[in-house]
Amino acid sequence: MQHQVVVSFSKDTQYVYKFDSSTIGATQDEARLWFNKEFQDLGCNVATPTGKVLIVDRILSVAKYAGEQRFAGKTPWAEQFVRYAAMILGREVIRVDVAAYAIGY
Repeated sequence: MQHQVVVSFSKDTQYVYKFDSSTIGATQDEARLWFNKEFQDLGCNVATPTGKVLIVDRILSVAKYAGEQRFAGKTPWAEQFVRYAAMILGREVIRVDVAAYAIGY
């Protein structure tokens, strides 16, 4: 399966990553653990009415707190981020809109 993940920080700034699912090289559990660790390491803070932090909140917060620079340089960290996001969300096309704090498919 081919994936395309777009990470956007504004309407004029977006970073497009395309890859095959065979290059993900991880399980959903490994991807969740990675997002949990990054969420903690980056000091992410999400206020939710239920007190639960959903995986979508983790993905958006990790992107926000990591910052645009990590995606602009298409760093190995950013490559891992998009592959793990695709693995967890199970979609071919994903848009991570950091400015709007939303994920679209």
